[in-house]
Amino acid sequence: MSDGAGESASNKDLRTVLDRMSDGFFTLDGDWRIVFANGRGREVLRSAMSDDAVGPDGSVEGAHLWDSIPESRETVFYDQYRRAMETQEPVSFDSYYEPLDTWFNARAFPSDEGLSVYLHDVTERRELERRQEESLRAMQRLYAVSSDQDRTFEEKVAEILTIGREYLDVPNGFLTRIEDDTQHVEVSHATHPLLQPGETCPLDEAYCKRTLERDRLLTIVDASAEGWAGDPAYETFGLETYVGGRVEVENERFGTLCFADTNAREEPFTDSQRTFVELLTRWVSYELERRRAAERLASERDRLDEFASVVSHDLRNPLTTARGRMELLADDCESEHVEPVRRALSRMDTLIENVLTLSREGGGVDELTRVDLAALAADAWETADTRGGTLRVASDGYALRADEQRLRQLLENLFRNAAEHGAAARESGAVAVEVGPLSDGDGFYVADDGPGIPAGDRDRVFESGYTTTSDGTGFGLDIVSQIADGHGWTVSVTESADGGARFEFAGVDLI
Repeated sequence: MSDGAGESASNKDLRTVLDRMSDGFFTLDGDWRIVFANGRGREVLRSAMSDDAVGPDGSVEGAHLWDSIPESRETVFYDQYRRAMETQEPVSFDSYYEPLDTWFNARAFPSDEGLSVYLHDVTERRELERRQEESLRAMQRLYAVSSDQDRTFEEKVAEILTIGREYLDVPNGFLTRIEDDTQHVEVSHATHPLLQPGETCPLDEAYCKRTLERDRLLTIVDASAEGWAGDPAYETFGLETYVGGRVEVENERFGTLCFADTNAREEPFTDSQRTFVELLTRWVSYELERRRAAERLASERDRLDEFASVVSHDLRNPLTTARGRMELLADDCESEHVEPVRRALSRMDTLIENVLTLSREGGGVDELTRVDLAALAADAWETADTRGGTLRVASDGYALRADEQRLRQLLENLFRNAAEHGAAARESGAVAVEVGPLSDGDGFYVADDGPGIPAGDRDRVFESGYTTTSDGTGFGLDIVSQIADGHGWTVSVTESADGGARFEFAGVDLI
């Protein structure tokens, strides 16, 4: 008696503990009849059972699990519980339970007497996973659109508005521009008639007015409940749900990027959703800044082209006439003034050529081909104004990948620079120049035996307009630097073995 009474008390205590569990629990015998179910377990089972299977007091004990639940044999639960009984191995799985609109993690433990089942509600976890997957897909789509070089800015914005609408589950997405206290809808993917491209309204009647006043997003999930009734924006648009952020271009106000719905939202926007909208506003701001910069660059390029045309025609034509007249004058008479005039005209011609090179080409590099440095240096020496100097090439067999025409310009400018400085420093003006590979094979050098460049000036020699001679244009070494940069080379200047200047080019792609 005492043992029986003790066992009964123990069972009662166990039932009490099980009933207090938030997880569902029930046991089955070998014939699939319910032996015991705790409070949550009874709730889960009753929600799916036919009415005649539930006892008058709401009990489920004694009911046949599969016969009392219609269509239960077509579920994952049926397959997994039977597998556990047949193999006598525990099973664990997630499955959606339609009667309670709930996801459960079910764990079933078989024994000789039957089956013990634990049901843990994982709906919140599954919802979080679903949202994370949606966020990941939205980010992947955003990346694909933003990196598509074949789409225009307007096409990209229209597509990201579509992505945002779907991700946020709202029907309206739009980009606005604010000008003269007026809201202009620039791009939209919307069903609202007042949010179509080209629509305008006073800023005082737009939700964007409050958006612009905030450092972060403006979010509304139920405008009526949040006190928007009577607001001009609410009266005009009737938006119950809204999320929008400021779009800035070069730290100046441009407008807003927004998503909205005329229906209230059941739940607040998640952190991931708000972060996504903030990311979109920053991307649009960046794209607008990039477009403005491109437009500014195109305008500057047009002005440079116009300038180059003026230099090429309006300056070069009278210069050509002056040189021709000067040669005729030299044939008619001997004068000490002829040679200075000839040098001045030659300097003007070089100056014009350098200015045209900088304005039209800069450091731009086209097709890279195999170039024999020795052969190209010899050709460049023949066409450069070297004033009777000599060239020594110590680079036989040295080949590199380069734009041959631009490398030729680089060498000609270095040869001309050496000749100009040599002429300014000594009466003969004859300078010796040497071209060869660097000792580590990583590039090449151009050295001369002229007066050299003082150590304090070496950081400035590549600046546009910098020169130390009256004959210098100040553009030659600037062109050299730009051409080197265009190839991805680094250029430096030091002292040559003969006390002159030595220009070294490293990072060269050898062949």
